[in-house]
Amino acid sequence: MADEVVRYEVDGVIARVTMNRPEYGNAQNSAMTYALDDAFYRAAADDDVAVVVLAGAGKHFSGGHDIGTPGRDIGTSFDRRAGLWWDHVGKLGGESRYAREQEVYLGMCRRWRELPKPVIAQVHGACIAGGLMLAWVCDLIIAADDAFFADPVVRMGIPGVEYFAHPWVMGPRQAKEFLYLGERISAARAYELGMINRVVPRERLADEVTTVAGKISAMPRLGLALTKKAVNQAEDAMGLQVGMDSVFGLHHLAHAHNAEVGSD
Repeated sequence: MADEVVRYEVDGVIARVTMNRPEYGNAQNSAMTYALDDAFYRAAADDDVAVVVLAGAGKHFSGGHDIGTPGRDIGTSFDRRAGLWWDHVGKLGGESRYAREQEVYLGMCRRWRELPKPVIAQVHGACIAGGLMLAWVCDLIIAADDAFFADPVVRMGIPGVEYFAHPWVMGPRQAKEFLYLGERISAARAYELGMINRVVPRERLADEVTTVAGKISAMPRLGLALTKKAVNQAEDAMGLQVGMDSVFGLHHLAHAHNAEVGSD
């Protein structure tokens, strides 16, 4: 299990899904994306699992997309799962990038958001850019007091990560400040903004998540699933899905511009 990019463990009614690239800050390559998908599918199918916890091994929850480690696999084909777009490998320009990111980023995150069991993000250390997407698809975010959050991609000329939930998770004006500055915000500040549910001392993080998961697991399964669906539908009615689609287009305009004027 030490060699796996995602660890899957079951403790009673709790499935623990742990990103396991600690030497790279759990940077998310496509191998990790598909391993996460396998783990979430496994948890959804297991009738004994009531709650899922998403965590990161090592010092950080997630440093974001893999844009430079030896395990970067941007040119590798994978089975298409999140949508019906064709394989990006062998395609040119925007066609390749759009097809890949529609699958491994936006599509996968939307898929995971609909997992019909409660999912808790257990966040410590860095939660940066693509790491935000992984936390935001979870129903609850419980963070250690050493956690910090940032989306610095405006420095690259890109208007935020692919799963653009910023105005919904922190409000429009705070989203602008978060993106315009690209600076880290602390767990305490994220709590003030309503982006996360709880902040606890680092040494108590795992125990706090386990306690909350245990309380949730006592609720009826269908009741939880329908409640999750109800809140998600209300969020969608507030424009989340349509907003994401429109910003995904802007995201790829930025990629195309970068490729036109530089090396991207």
